[in-house]
Amino acid sequence: MTFDKLNKLAKKRKPFLFISDFLAKEIEVIPLNELSLHDIEFCIDENYIYKKHSELFEKNAQKFKNYKEKFDDTIEEIKSGNTYLLNLTAPTKIKSDLTLKEIYRFANAHYKLRYKDDFVCFSPEKFIQIKDNKINTYPMKGTIDASLVDAKKKILKNKKEMAEHTMVVDLLRNDLSIVAKNVKVEKFRYVQKIDSGEKELLQVSSHISGDIGSDWHSKLGDILNSLLPAGSISGTPKKSTLEIIEKIENYDRGFFSGIFGIYDGESFDSGVMIRFIQKTKNGYIYKSGGGITLDSKASAEYNELLDKIYLP
Repeated sequence: MTFDKLNKLAKKRKPFLFISDFLAKEIEVIPLNELSLHDIEFCIDENYIYKKHSELFEKNAQKFKNYKEKFDDTIEEIKSGNTYLLNLTAPTKIKSDLTLKEIYRFANAHYKLRYKDDFVCFSPEKFIQIKDNKINTYPMKGTIDASLVDAKKKILKNKKEMAEHTMVVDLLRNDLSIVAKNVKVEKFRYVQKIDSGEKELLQVSSHISGDIGSDWHSKLGDILNSLLPAGSISGTPKKSTLEIIEKIENYDRGFFSGIFGIYDGESFDSGVMIRFIQKTKNGYIYKSGGGITLDSKASAEYNELLDKIYLP
């Protein structure tokens, strides 16, 4: 069992790279001293220096009509009480002359991963971080164009965004309570600026923490098994929402919206694999999406899906 392998490696304090697909069904665990044998690159750096670049690909987005059909199906599921928040995603065809290695090098992000010649992600979103016997998570929900007048005030006062963010925080607080004690919201709905190439975005996040205990190393696999899939990019309640996602999205997310992380022998840090390009036999696919609640508007959610298609 893969999660048992994680427990054993962490108990021995052996550093490794962990990669999981969205549903935690396809998992890679690679000891860091064996990483050179694999065609994989990664970087975790919260203090990276932003390097400007031109827009390096063009989008060929699906028609709004097609998106709205899935959006309407999601709203019906919400009205029926089967879900309260669902992260609806879609694949978008993009064109670029760059290789995945070149895309990886150009991208600016806290969490970057290139997995062979299959996909590359460049994510701003942390999944969990465990350090000094504390577990932390930082859900990101709510995005707005930073150039809009009073953008920060608008995103923080938006009722739909408030409801969506509150539900995700509640979900992740409950998730952390499965594996930790004294779980609390350290900071609720703070705003960060994200460079998105053509423009800057404001992103709303929260910080949730809990006490994980000094024996967490030998339980790291069990902890991850309990928390996956990530609540911020699935929805709530998680079980029924995952079933609805499979039915409505009608495509394979694969590793998109999964997680990757590094255990260094002392701590564990991981990111959610959003901002994601996959290489297929028919060219590049960019996968993106956003949270849907009863107050969501189809046109706004469609535009958000497109806004997230960029190379940071």
